[in-house]
Amino acid sequence: MPNTPPPDFASLSLAEIARLAEVHRLPPVESWNPAHCGDSEMRIARDGSWFHQGSPIGRPAMVRLFSTILRREPDGRFVLVTPVEKLDIAVEDAPFVAVEVKVEGEGAAMRLAFRLNTGDVVVAGPDHPLRIESREDGPHPYLTVRNGLDALIARSVYYELAQLALAQDQAPPGIWSQGVFFSLEPAA
Repeated sequence: MPNTPPPDFASLSLAEIARLAEVHRLPPVESWNPAHCGDSEMRIARDGSWFHQGSPIGRPAMVRLFSTILRREPDGRFVLVTPVEKLDIAVEDAPFVAVEVKVEGEGAAMRLAFRLNTGDVVVAGPDHPLRIESREDGPHPYLTVRNGLDALIARSVYYELAQLALAQDQAPPGIWSQGVFFSLEPAA
């Protein structure tokens, strides 16, 4: 339920997190094809803050609700979509931010669960890969959330991942989650 506050991430086991991620049902935005109606006058800042007409949206429940109707179009634009309307929304980097990570296991048996700024949980793996993009201002780590929507991994979380990778002493440095190895070196 979008208006239900998210559970306390720290108190959950990874199995409970995975169950939550599986049962979290989203509206079928991929099957909705209404006419484009204009601009929502909304923006998602790089830090994951949501704004409407330049003012921050202060109610977390509203942000969670809007995040469930967010979609990426084939041309790369982001839209908020309902069965009857489609409105553009500006996104400065990624629409979500991974603000916390929970680690279970070691080596190839490791599993990584991420809590997003919206309260959603995503377990990295084959359906939710991690990637690092190299830019002039340094590496930008991302987690695929769903259907072309990514989460920028917060710097503190990225440092946790880097520390895990360095402790595993592999070349190239990287981490495992659900049987998939993710290099922490930027893609060429």
